[in-house]
Amino acid sequence: MGAFLYGVSLQWKLDIRSKTLLITCYIVPLLFFVIMGGIFTSVMPETKYTLIQSMTAFGVTMGALIGLPPSLVEIYSGDIKKVYKANGVPLYLGLVLTNISAYIHLFIMSIILYIAAPLVFRAEIPENPGIYFVSLAIFIAVSLSISSIIGLTVKDQAKTSMFSIIVFLPSIMLSGIMFPIELLPKAFETIGKLFPALWGYQLMTASVFKFESLLPLLLISVLAIVICNILLRRIDQ
Repeated sequence: MGAFLYGVSLQWKLDIRSKTLLITCYIVPLLFFVIMGGIFTSVMPETKYTLIQSMTAFGVTMGALIGLPPSLVEIYSGDIKKVYKANGVPLYLGLVLTNISAYIHLFIMSIILYIAAPLVFRAEIPENPGIYFVSLAIFIAVSLSISSIIGLTVKDQAKTSMFSIIVFLPSIMLSGIMFPIELLPKAFETIGKLFPALWGYQLMTASVFKFESLLPLLLISVLAIVICNILLRRIDQ
């Protein structure tokens, strides 16, 4: 219990001083919402029906893929790892706590978008809020599981940002939030299905719970958890 509380305390201190977390989980997603929300609703008024979902998909993907990995690199490739071992804190706790922290921040950001979009751009609230928030919760968790792989695999901060951007760009461009995926070439449409953003967006825009959109997310999540477990064991050696 003492090790757990120590890990929580350490993670709290890291979150307070993390500019990356502030920028990627709040500033950039909300700035993107203000600018692109105005463009989308002016050029294509029908986007007001999916504006909340599309802006949330962007914000969650950005916060997860670009915001979380640097925190994991800081823990597992620096002195914090030694501090964990010296105080008897299990190494997996760093991964768990950073994911919980990022999850909370991304959920708060999503709620801000959910409230602001109808007020600022007269966006339509999802037809079934219950299904929307369950879908959102699943989407955030799966996105963080993918970003955890990047954070545990790459050991250098600069390289981490590069890999994060490489995964982030196709996630957004091929997700369907910028334009319908039906307009993409078949090859790009297939590539887009490898990323959580496409399935998360489809799940959040549906008025009923679609298992065909949930299943890929579950498969991605299970695969990511297995890979993270393997990576943690290697780090602990």
